[in-house]
Amino acid sequence: MSKVEAFLSEKEEQEIVQAIIAAEKNTSGEIRVHIEAHTTLDHFKRAEEVFHVLKMDNTKDANGVLIYVAVHDKKFVICGDKGIDKVVPEEFWDSTKNVIQQQFKEGNFKQGIIDGILKAGKELHTHFPWQHNDTNELSNEVSKG
Repeated sequence: MSKVEAFLSEKEEQEIVQAIIAAEKNTSGEIRVHIEAHTTLDHFKRAEEVFHVLKMDNTKDANGVLIYVAVHDKKFVICGDKGIDKVVPEEFWDSTKNVIQQQFKEGNFKQGIIDGILKAGKELHTHFPWQHNDTNELSNEVSKG
């Protein structure tokens, strides 16, 4: 079993998917989680690359948020599209990072990801509330590299 497969159990992955569904229920924003073992790139650059590969930069309101985790490297990045980046308070990205990091330091990886998802969902709701004609533009499944 690879480090990526061992990072979260299937049950934990499903709990993350449920958190994404709950967070997206009140917003047109899109949240994704991507997990991979390692990257030779700068972690933020790799997160931007994954953001593009997952077509998160193709959403109607440019309001996607990616939580990228490189398991073996013990690094994670929160990456947002230009629509959300323009409207969130300056401290949003750091405060979301801190919420995740606190849980990660204690070995609570699933909870860290869920806490980050729910925090991002609240902020997305503030700036991009759900509208009657909104559709889920991207998969809620955890992607792996």
